Amino acid sequence: MRESKHRFTPFLVYLVVFYIVWVGYVIWVYPWMRSLGETTLQYALVNITFRLLVWVLPVFLYLRHIDHVDPIEYLKLKHNWKQGINIGIVLSISIFLGSMVLNGIPHPNLQSLTWNSVLTTSLLIGVIEEIPYRGFILQKFEERYGFWMANLISSILFLCIHLPGWISLHLLSADTVIFVFIFGVVMAIVFKVGKSLWGPIIAHSINDFISIVIFH
Repeated sequence: MRESKHRFTPFLVYLVVFYIVWVGYVIWVYPWMRSLGETTLQYALVNITFRLLVWVLPVFLYLRHIDHVDPIEYLKLKHNWKQGINIGIVLSISIFLGSMVLNGIPHPNLQSLTWNSVLTTSLLIGVIEEIPYRGFILQKFEERYGFWMANLISSILFLCIHLPGWISLHLLSADTVIFVFIFGVVMAIVFKVGKSLWGPIIAHSINDFISIVIFH
């Protein structure tokens, strides 16, 4: 029990530091980034760089140097990838059809197509957010509490990481809170069923592309 607690303590430290750093990013770095112009390639590249450094790189370093495991293996990026891709594609088609039922036929316009909307908040968002949340945080909590409790905790944490940005942009609403929490729960189930992180990565990226670019 003492050894298990010892292994869990660095993970809790990681969580605290991660959230503090991200809040600091929203408060101090994001306003400067917006001055670059949110539709520019420069803005998109800076955004991608900061997100990779804060969200993705620490997970790989933690798994390699603290848990002493192969990050690709632990995150379930190596095995069952075909199954994960298939599940991600099927779920993405379901998301698109559901969006059409709710919103009607989409009418995309060029204003929705920016470097940031296509690269950072759509195509790469699955990699950036699924690696820490479903690949790492969910699995670490599951090792200690089981899947459903881990799903609940990680989905709440996934919701909480969005709050500083929503608040700063005045986008916080009950509908958004409920949707993102449920989305986190569903992505965790997709990860569990498919036994591959590629399912959530693909579904997450295409969901955001459909939401932001196609349906605005």
